[in-house]
Amino acid sequence: MNISLSDAGKRFNRDWIFRHFSFDFSPSGTYAITGPNGSGKSTLLQVIAGAMLHSEGTIAYSNDQVAVIKEPYQHIAIAAPYLELIEELTATEFLKFHEGFKPLSHPIDHILAAVNLGNAASKQIRYYSSGMKQRLKLAQAFFSATPVLLLDEPTSNLDREGTELYKQLIKSQVGNRMIIVSSNVEEEYAFCENVIPIEKYK
Repeated sequence: MNISLSDAGKRFNRDWIFRHFSFDFSPSGTYAITGPNGSGKSTLLQVIAGAMLHSEGTIAYSNDQVAVIKEPYQHIAIAAPYLELIEELTATEFLKFHEGFKPLSHPIDHILAAVNLGNAASKQIRYYSSGMKQRLKLAQAFFSATPVLLLDEPTSNLDREGTELYKQLIKSQVGNRMIIVSSNVEEEYAFCENVIPIEKYK
């Protein structure tokens, strides 16, 4: 899928978070949106995801078969700290629920094993540690069968082992789908071929 923004901007009340952002994100490309905390990285990522409306400019989604994709969220998977899990469900139930909206690329037991949650598959998410919850968020994004993967601060709450797991997951995805990472931690986006400093668009 192609994602094209032209002169896009977002403001809250009278404060512009970013302005005049024009960029073409291409299939299989790897991109990092960088900047200090509070600079607008997450806001831009949410606009790209279609989860937040932009205030000016345009954003278009297309592929080789369709000139204008009208429901782009079906083609985008995202993992972010502000996205909530349904904590009354088990991990297995949560992924089954998620699969009703977007197909998964692997069986659920394989997915949970891949993020070291196989032994906790039947435990309610409310009893998970913050690191376990983050691994589950990464699992539902990485293993969604979508052409676009968006990651916001992907190693939040992860220990060294979890960070190494994230790097392994990334290696399996590079070249297979578009990846956009919002981060100020170079370790999270070191693989990205394109770096976009958000501060250029103030």
